[in-house]
Amino acid sequence: MRINAPELIEHESFTDAAKAVDRLEQLYTKACTFLSQNFSHHANGAQPDTRFRAYYPEIRITTTSHAQTDSRLSFGHVTGPGTYSTTITRPDLFRNYLIQQIQLVMDNHKISVLIGTSVTPIPVHFAVAGNPDVTVPQDGAMTYPLRDVFDVPDLATTNDDIVNGLGFQYKDGAGPLAPFTAQRVDYSLARLAHYTATIPEHFQNHVLFTNYQFYMEKFEEYAREVLADPESGYVSFVGPNNCEISTGTGEMKEPAKLPQMPTYHLKRADGSGITLVNIGVGPSNAKTATDHIAVLRPHAWLMVGHCAGLRNSQRLGDFVLAHAYLREDKVLDDDLPGWVPVPPLAEIQIALEQAVAKVTKLDGFNLKKIMRTGTVASLDNRNWELRDQSGPVQRLSQSRAVALDMESATIAANGFRFRVPYGTLLCVSDKPLHGELKLPGMASDFYTDQVERHLLIGIHAMEILRNTPLEKIHSRKLRSFEETAFL
Repeated sequence: MRINAPELIEHESFTDAAKAVDRLEQLYTKACTFLSQNFSHHANGAQPDTRFRAYYPEIRITTTSHAQTDSRLSFGHVTGPGTYSTTITRPDLFRNYLIQQIQLVMDNHKISVLIGTSVTPIPVHFAVAGNPDVTVPQDGAMTYPLRDVFDVPDLATTNDDIVNGLGFQYKDGAGPLAPFTAQRVDYSLARLAHYTATIPEHFQNHVLFTNYQFYMEKFEEYAREVLADPESGYVSFVGPNNCEISTGTGEMKEPAKLPQMPTYHLKRADGSGITLVNIGVGPSNAKTATDHIAVLRPHAWLMVGHCAGLRNSQRLGDFVLAHAYLREDKVLDDDLPGWVPVPPLAEIQIALEQAVAKVTKLDGFNLKKIMRTGTVASLDNRNWELRDQSGPVQRLSQSRAVALDMESATIAANGFRFRVPYGTLLCVSDKPLHGELKLPGMASDFYTDQVERHLLIGIHAMEILRNTPLEKIHSRKLRSFEETAFL
């Protein structure tokens, strides 16, 4: 079958990062427009005798020098001579990120970048995703098989081989320049909209995860307060179904049915605001959320959920700052084996401790009255306490664990895997080993008194990190032997 595609444009060299991204946007828009127009024209008719195809744009660099760059930086450079490339999607969404990363590579290696068309087709589903007037019907609804005429998502290029360190190379032998291929990014952008009921454009650079809807209600209250303050720097608040308000008195129209992972965004004009995601209960949800949010390359993500306190000296409402993780969640075993340590990141730990001190008005030795540091265990069994206590309790004691939940280790481990700075500050909501179970009567006062304070700590920690240079947050602990230049 004859292939009908936009005219291929030769790669062009750029020394200006902003102009390079301008070209990426031109190429991407042209390709998506071509696919959208042809799909709209042929979707309801007979099968055309032509295959319609358009390609992702790409960034390509070549360096021939072994000269070392600034070793203080964990990103912005390749590990050795060679050709490196990455396919690009949604350059409009990633514009600031791309400009920053391209400029660093050019500065560190004293080279230009090549911008042109790749050989990776854009699946029609992703090409029309931003067009509200075009919808790809389900398989069998058309008069001909969709994949006979248009490209569809391909699992061969939709995977985590790069971040999992599996020796990924493009077909022409080029090494990866970025941690995700364009198709992998497009896949996650679509999944994010599905799970959170908000479009990717609303996500901010600082992401909080929680496992209770109570936090979302308090987050909205906080958002309304800061939106009423013109000096706060926050410009709007967004909830499910992309409902957005820009004043403290704006009306938030809650959807009739909340999505699987209700998500709210307290936005700043430069994207440095805070996103709060209710991942619900369980490591599977935690993995799903972080698998997809990772493609947005957030500056940091933190878990601020509830946990079981394991020490008799703890009280309901105490905080736990995770310094280590006992990973028995199992959902990441194939991607990041349990023997891989997940280290604490100093800048994140300091920000969380400073935030606790700010909100509680305690510091130094007095902070120990309400906060423990230590190992957090994450299990895949919510009712672990019903098992023979000689098993789990012994392991928990041997690990020196001070708290237990189902999500924190997953979020931290996926942060490590995806090179996203991570941290955990939990709040003790029950002590099952000491007779204080999470029952309605016992929990009501706790929820009323502690949720707001805990959320404020997470918000203040993110505000501290917002004012910390990105190169300090992105620890070299997160980088392996041969890393992509882009974060």
